[in-house]
Amino acid sequence: MSKKVTLLAINAKYVHSSLAVWFLANGVSRYSRVQHDVTVVEAVIGQDFVNIAERVIADKPDVIGISVYIWNVSKLPLIIKHIRNYLPKVILVIGGPEVSCNAEYWLKQNVDYVICGKGEESFPMLLDVLSEDNADLKRPLETLPHISGLSYMHNGKIYENKQVEPSIRYKRPLETAVAPSQHSFPIEPSTRYKQHPKTVVAPSQHSFPDAACIDPYSDEYFNTLNGRIAYIETSRGCPFNCSYCLSGEGNVEFFPLETVKEQIYKLSQTGTKTLKFIDRTFNCNAERAYELIKYIINLDADCCFHFEIAADLLNESLLSILSTAKPGKIQIETGIQSFHEPTLKAISRQTNIKKAEKNIRTLLKSKNIHIHVDLIAGLPYETLSDFKKGFNRIYALNPHKIQLGFLKLLHGSKLRQDAEIYNIVYDKKPPYEIISNPWMNVEDFKTLKQTENALQHTYNKGRFLATLQYVLSTTGVSPFSLYQKLGESVENHAMPLEIYTERLYECFAKLPNVNAKLLRDNMICDLLCTVKGKNIPNFLKTRGKQRKDVVKKAKQQLHRPIDYDETAVLSTGKGVYIDSNNRDLVTKLYEIVFL
Repeated sequence: MSKKVTLLAINAKYVHSSLAVWFLANGVSRYSRVQHDVTVVEAVIGQDFVNIAERVIADKPDVIGISVYIWNVSKLPLIIKHIRNYLPKVILVIGGPEVSCNAEYWLKQNVDYVICGKGEESFPMLLDVLSEDNADLKRPLETLPHISGLSYMHNGKIYENKQVEPSIRYKRPLETAVAPSQHSFPIEPSTRYKQHPKTVVAPSQHSFPDAACIDPYSDEYFNTLNGRIAYIETSRGCPFNCSYCLSGEGNVEFFPLETVKEQIYKLSQTGTKTLKFIDRTFNCNAERAYELIKYIINLDADCCFHFEIAADLLNESLLSILSTAKPGKIQIETGIQSFHEPTLKAISRQTNIKKAEKNIRTLLKSKNIHIHVDLIAGLPYETLSDFKKGFNRIYALNPHKIQLGFLKLLHGSKLRQDAEIYNIVYDKKPPYEIISNPWMNVEDFKTLKQTENALQHTYNKGRFLATLQYVLSTTGVSPFSLYQKLGESVENHAMPLEIYTERLYECFAKLPNVNAKLLRDNMICDLLCTVKGKNIPNFLKTRGKQRKDVVKKAKQQLHRPIDYDETAVLSTGKGVYIDSNNRDLVTKLYEIVFL
């Protein structure tokens, strides 16, 4: 008997979209032997759990599938409880990285099934089994062991199937009927996934192909995207086995290039401003990465493409073609994580640090790609002193963003399994962040948190860059020390920019060799570049005839009107303005002009 199925995704932010639930929806459409009625619901973590649960309940489904991640798992128990109150007989199935390695816990939390690993085949197979149920047998035990990665409870005993590549694929016609959604996200981003009443195709023998046979990008998906960030998966797995990560299995499954190119094109034409590749190491196959980057560079699309790469694996061909990309078309994120050799060895991270640094410098030299570099605080054997050295080394590269992240002890990761060996203390609640270890105590992590806060509200937002450079050069302090000092002096938690600017000025003005007038001038220029002079604090504002003269000269040079706030007079008497029609596509800073 056909099942009415609702798939729920809970995204971290409104601008995000989900990919996993659409993979599952298309998997059901293509590989179930029974016609199931599938609806996709996308919610946002900021919504109340009751609201999320009631949107699922409203459809009165027979089966609910929930995609679970570290950012939404804390709401899951409340959502499950609310659903059970109104739909006590509904079958609850959950999957995703946050539950795959913790199935026993969730089965004891009133969940019926947990799917570990790939769900595109396992979920349709489970639905088909459930459709064969009768009133006396909710779970036909003899059929469940054949479903890869399925965990379930029967008569108080928990069963966990191994994850295997099935030799039997349930096949059905590729066509699906498309009913355009009548709703726009986020008001009601739920879409019913319908199928043609085709003749059922009997299962046949096939070797398990890769997941590219599943196409999540249905018309329903496009109808609900509405300009949000789009995601694409061109490969699965990672060739590396870093002990803090879940992606490393030692092998990578690549999807067919032509299929990927077609998906890239379709997504780039949807109006999304950012298309993110979720491949863990996009360039682990250099030839393949070159082919895709070449395609993207030549693609006529008003869209930014975001990759996560290993900087040390970039070869000359990749560096060369990346240098030809239109400014702002490509963003690159690369994880250094640590410069400390004992740490890299302990976490099984294989990185040629010197080559990575060289390649990052080469990328930055072209000034056409936004570069984001990651560090992780709290890894084994790295002291606060070691981390400071690594931070300063990264800062010297001058990337556009430095992510100072904190170690998360994820379920299923080797480092979580070895936490007692290393004597790592971490929060048992999501996101399982480190509290202390033998190399960094609680106070060290407090220092790092304050430093990260200062970094995030200045450098990483492209704010006060000239000011920071001036203070670093005139005081001679290290970058880490400067951000540490700022973080300790000004704790910014949603502080208005005008107030933060005043506090930052007060902090920097007290440092040795800092000239108050030059500090003020740099801050004025920075605010012009980033916010077009809007909301500048009173102590930085300039008034009078001189500024009027600057506005007049700026109009003459630009051959158009200019906003008064887009001009200023420096302590030297020199006028300055910004051309708000000329913005750097990589840094997002406005061009500044000195008169």
